[in-house]
Order: sequence, then structure tokens, then C-alpha cells
Amino acid sequence: MLDIVALGELLVDLVHKGDNEAGYPILHANPGGAPANFLCAAAACGAQTAMIGKVGSDAFGRMLTETLTERGVNVQGVTATPEAFTTLAFVTVDKHGDREFSFARKPGADMTLSVEDLRYSLLRNTRAFHFGTISMTAEPSRTATRKAVEIARESGAMITFDPNYRASLWRDEGEAAEQMLWGVKNADIVKISEEEIRLLLNETPEEGARRLVEKFHVKLALVTLGEKGVFFASKNASGLVFAFRDLKPVDATGAGDIFAGSAITRILQSGKAPEELTCEELTEICRFANAAAGISVTRSGGIPSIPKSAEVEAYLTKQQG
Repeated sequence: MLDIVALGELLVDLVHKGDNEAGYPILHANPGGAPANFLCAAAACGAQTAMIGKVGSDAFGRMLTETLTERGVNVQGVTATPEAFTTLAFVTVDKHGDREFSFARKPGADMTLSVEDLRYSLLRNTRAFHFGTISMTAEPSRTATRKAVEIARESGAMITFDPNYRASLWRDEGEAAEQMLWGVKNADIVKISEEEIRLLLNETPEEGARRLVEKFHVKLALVTLGEKGVFFASKNASGLVFAFRDLKPVDATGAGDIFAGSAITRILQSGKAPEELTCEELTEICRFANAAAGISVTRSGGIPSIPKSAEVEAYLTKQQG
């Protein structure tokens, strides 16, 4: 039995790292994609993980599958196609570590994932299944995503969801909101950003988190607030957990995914259903995940920046001291 299976985009982040002598940008390639970042963070915390996705039959596709394997992620559910290139994301990072994305994805290999590509044995043998909306921006990957959620839920998996909104990948906000709402309605745990909660519900993080629980019956809402931390809410507990201010950002790529992968792994390791966790337990889970994400933003890249669980624990021990 696996701990977590995730479905979605595998891509390469090409990050601007200065200019050459002629004034042209130098781009550094890093393996990424929100579900891949998420799984690698979970694996770093000791989870048994597997990925379902699609890459191109090209050098970048091979790099991605090799990277996941090196990080301890099962890639039996990753297929390669000669019909499309591995998706590329061009990432510019400002002095605060905030990112802007442009995608080479018309189409990208991840968009061609179909129901026929799904590895049902993975979906039927996992404690949790994770997905986002980038795989829902087009067909056939939208239908494949919905089918995977259906199979995993029928098999008793906890469903976790991250909207991971990227405006440039949608025709308009209305279409994005429609797919985000579908994800929310089918999830037990929702990890969502402050920007996304305003887009979806037009509410503050605190109001939006409570509404996700009360109206949409989400068992646990985790609203990430960037450098401010995270607000969590369930039917029995809620609270704000501050980020660690001594960790200076260099590159925030993948920070939300690393937070989510770390937090959900800790929830699974607790042995409790998310709605049964106390305020104190959720606070400790979020402190750990905040530390993992905080350490990651002091380094470049998504997957390459992920700290090991022991490093996070050592940092938290030092903070307590």
C-alpha cells in the first residue's frame, strides 16, 4: 500500500539566473511541476509515493523521470509520448523571490494524459490521492483527472487538492473557478493560496477557510499566506501559524507544493483523520511544513531545494532552543 499517489503535470522550470556578456538571459533548468514537487517533499518526509503523468519522449522527459526515481518516487504511472514535447515553464524571479510563469505548452505532453494512460493499480492501493487543476485545463487530461479521483475515492483514499492557479493557462477566470470548485467539492483536504481563495470565494483567508469546511464539507482547509504563514481550519479547530522570518527567500518556486507534501505526510503519519486532529496537533504539523517550505525558498529550484526531514527537525529544534 502506497501512502500518496499524485497525478498531474511534469515539467521543466527554466529559471532566469542573470545575463551573459552579450546581455542575453541565462536560464537554469530545474525539474518541477506541482504534483512532482509535492511528491518529492512527501518522500523526503518518509512517505511511499507514486506519480501518474505524461512526459515527452525527449531529454527533458527522461530527466524528470530519473529525478523522481532518485528522490524515491515510483514512476510506474509515468508514460512518454513522441507526439508532444515535455512542457517547459519559463520562470522569472524578482528580488523578493516571487515568480512569474510563462509556459511552452501548446500542447505539452502532460495535456495528453488520457484515461487509457491511468495505472489503476496505483489508484486502488494508496492511502491518499493528490491532484490540482493544471491537469484540468484541457482534454483529455481533464477527463483522466476526474476518472482518477473517482477510482481513488471508491478505493477509500483520502483526496487532497491544490488549485495551483496559473492565469495564463486558462481561457478566463470563470473556467478556472469552475474547475477549482469541482476540485474543492471532491476533496477531503484543500491546500489553497490567499490569491486563490479570493478568486474562488471573494473572501479573506480566514472566512474562506471556514466556508470551505462549512459549505463544501472539506475536512481540512490549509490557506497558505506566503511569508505570513498559513491559516488552517477544520470543524473542530482553526488557527494561524506564522512563517519563520529568519529564512530569507531566494526562490519561492515550489514552496506551496513543498508545504503541502510535508503537511499531508505528517497528517498521514499521525494516524488520525484530518478532522480529528486537535488545534495543537495541526499547529505542529503546520510548523513543520512551514519550516520545510521556508528552508526550500532559501535555495534555487523546486525539487532540488527540498530539505530532508532530519534537516527540518534540526532547524525546529534550534528554533525551540
